[in-house]
Amino acid sequence: MQREDLFEAMARSIIEGEADAAADLARQAIEAGLDPLEAIDHGFVPGIDHVGREFSLENMFLPELVLAGEAMKAAIAVLEPEMQRTGAEREIHGTVVLAAAHGDIHDIGKSLVGTMLSASGFRVFDLGVDVPVEAVVEKVREVNANLVGVSALLTTTMFGQREVIEALIAAGIRDRVKVMVGGAPVTPEWAAEIGADGFGEDAARAVSLARELVGA
Repeated sequence: MQREDLFEAMARSIIEGEADAAADLARQAIEAGLDPLEAIDHGFVPGIDHVGREFSLENMFLPELVLAGEAMKAAIAVLEPEMQRTGAEREIHGTVVLAAAHGDIHDIGKSLVGTMLSASGFRVFDLGVDVPVEAVVEKVREVNANLVGVSALLTTTMFGQREVIEALIAAGIRDRVKVMVGGAPVTPEWAAEIGADGFGEDAARAVSLARELVGA
């Protein structure tokens, strides 16, 4: 298979949400001696970008976005060991700490944001669900993050987003980290009220916002 045909097939595997096909194409790329970074940047990333755009235009829907994210994860899982072996490093746009607000146990949307951010060139540290604000601040310091994303799927846990921002201020590190918030009950007005830097309505928009906030 020619390089351009391989890249096209890679993008299509993501668009169609075919994790097995994506992983197989990643293996084919390695066997053909293709630079794993080229495979990601010219093959798989255009696919996830296409899905993000179509999702934003409501031409694709959440199940398709989830499948595309899983396909992207499958491809990266195959290519990462090869990148480590060859010493290849992707350009990193930023370092992100993700968490579901304290008291919130909803994980799917946040995990999808993490997958898409990782695919888009961000280093992602996902702390999981029901995360205490202290754990977020500690991780930001540990990894020198410049982005924090806090999700909340319940009106009762939205206040955890405010608490994270207040904790970052109290720790004296708010000025070096951008904060994104999201989740079903979250609105742009709420984001502005609590002093967040942006609101991501869904995973695709969260990636666009992250890029905007770090100037990528």
